[in-house]
Amino acid sequence: MAAIDASGVDPEAFVRTRGGHQEIDLLVSGVHCAGCISRVESAMRDYPGVSNARLNLSTGRLSLAWNGPSGQARAMVKRLSEIGYPATPFEPETGADAASQEERRLLIAMAVAAFATANVMLFSVSVWAGTDMSAQTRDLFHWLSALIALPAVAFSGRPFFSSAWVALRNRQVNMDVPISLAVTLACGLSLYETIKGGEEAYFDAAVMLLFFLLIGRWLNSRLRAKAGAAARQLAAMQASTANRIGADGQLKAIPARDVRPGDILLVAAGEKIPVDAEVIEGTSQLDAALVTGETRPADASPGTQIFSGMVNLGAALKLRATARRDDSLLAEISRLVEAGEQNRSRYVKLADHAARLYVPIVHALAALTLVGWLVVGAEPRTAIINAIALLIITCPCALALAVPAVQVVACGRLYRSGVLVKSGDALERLAEADAAAFDKTGTLTLGRPQLTNRAAISDADFELAARLARTSRHPLSRAIADLAGMGEVADHVAETPGGGLEAIIAGERVRLGSASWIGAEAAGETVSEVWLQAGDRAPVRFAFADRLRSDAADTVRAVEALGLPARILSGDHTEAVAGMARELGMESWQAGLKPAEKIAALEAARGDHRHVLMVGDGLNDAPALASAHVSMSLASAADISKAAADFVIQRDRLSAIPEAIIIARKARRRVLENFGLAVVYNMIAVPLAVFGFVTPLVAAIAMSASSLLVTLNALRLAR
Repeated sequence: MAAIDASGVDPEAFVRTRGGHQEIDLLVSGVHCAGCISRVESAMRDYPGVSNARLNLSTGRLSLAWNGPSGQARAMVKRLSEIGYPATPFEPETGADAASQEERRLLIAMAVAAFATANVMLFSVSVWAGTDMSAQTRDLFHWLSALIALPAVAFSGRPFFSSAWVALRNRQVNMDVPISLAVTLACGLSLYETIKGGEEAYFDAAVMLLFFLLIGRWLNSRLRAKAGAAARQLAAMQASTANRIGADGQLKAIPARDVRPGDILLVAAGEKIPVDAEVIEGTSQLDAALVTGETRPADASPGTQIFSGMVNLGAALKLRATARRDDSLLAEISRLVEAGEQNRSRYVKLADHAARLYVPIVHALAALTLVGWLVVGAEPRTAIINAIALLIITCPCALALAVPAVQVVACGRLYRSGVLVKSGDALERLAEADAAAFDKTGTLTLGRPQLTNRAAISDADFELAARLARTSRHPLSRAIADLAGMGEVADHVAETPGGGLEAIIAGERVRLGSASWIGAEAAGETVSEVWLQAGDRAPVRFAFADRLRSDAADTVRAVEALGLPARILSGDHTEAVAGMARELGMESWQAGLKPAEKIAALEAARGDHRHVLMVGDGLNDAPALASAHVSMSLASAADISKAAADFVIQRDRLSAIPEAIIIARKARRRVLENFGLAVVYNMIAVPLAVFGFVTPLVAAIAMSASSLLVTLNALRLAR
């Protein structure tokens, strides 16, 4: 059989041929950190013929390109399995969310460790307190502890044991190696002492150690699991259908992935454009927010180039496809978002810096302790106990909890302020931000057109316009209908694509539409307006504008007061952006930007050593939100933008932005304080363990106390 991956699927069936080389996307399991990315990418790049290997930590998606036969995909999947990272073909439509599965496994492991810790401690407390306890009763309690602890350790310790085994098999070490060593030696020594009837056993230390470490690992996994949501949602958006007109003139619904350049497609009113295409028949208007971020609809007529993801607002259009789904604008945005997530996944967190020093130092100290006691003539048992005590007392519980504990408290405080935190390292990156960039439409503004000259329109004319507007989905019609509220609807309304609405009301022809259709003089291309004409009376102008949010100006000033100079990055036209910037007192702004151009602006700022906070809401902002050093989106934003952002402001209140910055900076100080506490703790604990003043049990208690200390320090942030 050709199938060799864990799911029994032949990866060769998912290979794409493009530009003379082969490509495949794989879903890789077991990826936890930047070190995993380096190992996977290095192993693949060393493979003969591979020209590109890029792994996304958030989604677990590995993109490979090579020169050679497509069957080579099987060998590469096998190689990944050999180095401890099983892989299956990446299928966005049906693929399981590996991150959520990992989170569930960690939660179950943590629950088992908690159960074991609680029950083993009951026996341990009885042994400690029972000064006149008989040896037989003590041995019974030790055996009962072993019956509970050993299966629990074997089950709950798997995340650490498997990771340590993979590292050792590849002649490397990670933080899970000393953890696994400490737990294994503690259980082994405790079992030995129980068998020979010794006075002390340390099963409680082993299960308690696992429980505290699993808390930190689960908290980190829970936050990191949300980071890849943007790319997954964009992939789901691409899994749509298209209506293709065949050579025989028959209309057939097909998956969008089967569309090829040159295919003739029919897109009805209200449907999304499935691929990039050119209009060959029909006239309509499109919601082009994906491309420009503008609320004003774009006109579409024969010869107009349109893009995937746009929505047809008017009459049906006949299109000629100009690209495959994987080469469309939506696919490009998906790649931009994933590339941005990949850049952020390489961000080196404070805990990673500490971990690089922890592993070699702890191993060296434990080995020196063991050898030192043997050299001075101690029994092997004494030397082993002291080495185990050192491994346990220096075990990175405080280090593992230093960041997650602060994150949880800070996230809770932000939640009470209406801000959701979606990325594990987002607070660190927000604390580092030293510049801010805002989208205009929907972020600084309300994101929907509003009637600005209602006072100049008579009630009778307004009601006539509302009766027509209630029948249309056009954004300007919706603005009139929403302002008018529920009411009468005109009968037999005819809608002319690109023109407007027409009906007979009380024996009189009433029209609501564009200036050219009505025959009025337009105010200009950059102004949003419709005109009402009833019978032979003079046309009445309805002017619209996207109004500034009430707290936008105060927010910009507060952000700049915190040391973050603010600018506008918008896809809207120059006049609108320039006017908004003047109103807000902002000197720096850019208009007419496509998604890739927004990323280029952020990259330029990064080149100037700026850490930019990006705030946006539209589909076209998603790549920039993913690429920025840190990002925020509003609750009313497009789903993709909320998924790509690190923070979501629940109440659409921009004033929450400076508040979040302040909390993030306080959280960073608490993290640094926790690392300081962990260092001081180890400076005291390590000499005591090295010189034999600490048993494994005391080491476990001290380790738990250090974890409690950093947790209490983190709780100060809640005030």
